[in-house]
Formats: sequence, C-alpha cells, structure tokens
Amino acid sequence: MKKYTYSAKKEDNKNKWWVVDAEGQILGRLASSIAAHLRGKHNPMFTPHVDTGDSVVVINAEKIVLTGRKWDQKNYYRHSGYIGGLTTIPAKKVLEDRPEDLIRFAVKGMLPKNRLGRAMIKKLKVYAGNAHPHEAQQPEPLAFQ
Repeated sequence: MKKYTYSAKKEDNKNKWWVVDAEGQILGRLASSIAAHLRGKHNPMFTPHVDTGDSVVVINAEKIVLTGRKWDQKNYYRHSGYIGGLTTIPAKKVLEDRPEDLIRFAVKGMLPKNRLGRAMIKKLKVYAGNAHPHEAQQPEPLAFQ
C-alpha cells in the first residue's frame, strides 16, 4: 500500500465567494478570520505553498469597532524614502478618509510576506457602505461568533 501526502494544486481550488458584514465587529478578530479564509485554512485540502483560499467581500467597513483607546493611540505609518519622510496617520483619521484601508491593512499583515500573500490580498474586496458590485458571483454570507 502506497502512502503519500496530498498536495493541492492551483487547479483543484474551487474559489468560493463569501460576504462579511463588518458592522459592530472588532477589527483584529474579524481580520484574522478573513485572513484564514483567504489562505484557505478552513479548507480540508489546505496546502501552505498553494493558494487554496476563497474570495471575501467585506461590507460596512465604516462601522468597524476598535477596543480600548485604539482610535486615538493606534497609528499607521508610511515612508516616502527620503530623510524625514515618515508620515503618521491615526486610526481615527484613516476611518474618516478611507475606512476600507483599516480592514485591508489588518488583513494584509496577517498574510504571508511573499508573492503568495500578494496574490491572496487581491481576493479581498472591501467596501465602506452596504452595497457591493459582486452579486454576480453569488457570495454566501459568512458569520463569525
């Protein structure tokens, strides 16, 4: 009897679409669940070096919740590459300007830092409001406890 370990291939993945309502959800807990679905860790054929994940659509990103005093204390950084080019933006300002980026930054930090992670983050679609243009893909609702 031959014993071997199954290794999934990209063609084996049946890419499902999920829709997540972020209203009242805590940012970090929601982001970790979304990252697990993007990686495919919920899937029995999960293989770490293959993209076996699903696509996730997040709606109501403007109604996300941060616990404690993180709205004032949490900062996002970017650097221009020049001396003194560090820009600091508080989470409250990010929520006002681009609420989609709060979820996108949190999920991106939980994915692999390689070309596989860059391919996975492209399957995340985040919208501030209740409407999204992905009804043709027939996304199923994904509920978290």
